[in-house]
Amino acid sequence: MTIENHEPVESRQGNVRLPAVYSVADPAPLGLGAFAMTTLALSLYNANIWPAAVFPALALALVYGGFAQLLAGMWEFVRKNTFGALAFTSYGSFWISYYVFVHFLVPAVKVGAVPDAVGVFLLGWTIVTFYLMIASLRVSGAVLGVFVALTITFVLLTIGAFNSSSSLTHAGGWVGILTAALAFYASAAGVINETFKKALVPVFPLAPKS
Repeated sequence: MTIENHEPVESRQGNVRLPAVYSVADPAPLGLGAFAMTTLALSLYNANIWPAAVFPALALALVYGGFAQLLAGMWEFVRKNTFGALAFTSYGSFWISYYVFVHFLVPAVKVGAVPDAVGVFLLGWTIVTFYLMIASLRVSGAVLGVFVALTITFVLLTIGAFNSSSSLTHAGGWVGILTAALAFYASAAGVINETFKKALVPVFPLAPKS
């Protein structure tokens, strides 16, 4: 599975059609896996299931969810996939900026201003996620599920932050766990189907075949 609906361009040599070849492997399973694992750790913290999960979440945000996903986005640019490039680059940057925000900036912000600061941070990502959700309607059911759940997660966390509502934050954490599960599924489908060279794990393509 790829996170996009573009096909490699076929070439011809005389009257012989040559097989289409990408210059890089599909980076979507890496990007989705990085996103899923980091989202799971942070959501376990937000849902108050495992408060200590904030520590692995920060580490993952910098390395796996951050840099690995950022690299996946760069490889999607090479594959000329606008959706995958924007999504993975954006969320890789989200996790790196989350690490910087929590580790360096929040300690310097006045306590009373922290909820609004967090709310503004999350609001921007809610907007980005919403229009990526619309674009995912042309990708696959697996990817669409990730973005629908992620949009709901961001909405709950954003409102919860602005209102200092632990119940909404906990709800966002639970939906975040669902988001991570869906992203793990999409990542697994991508690597399993690619490795076996057949659609063993359904992803429910939504884009019409050209």
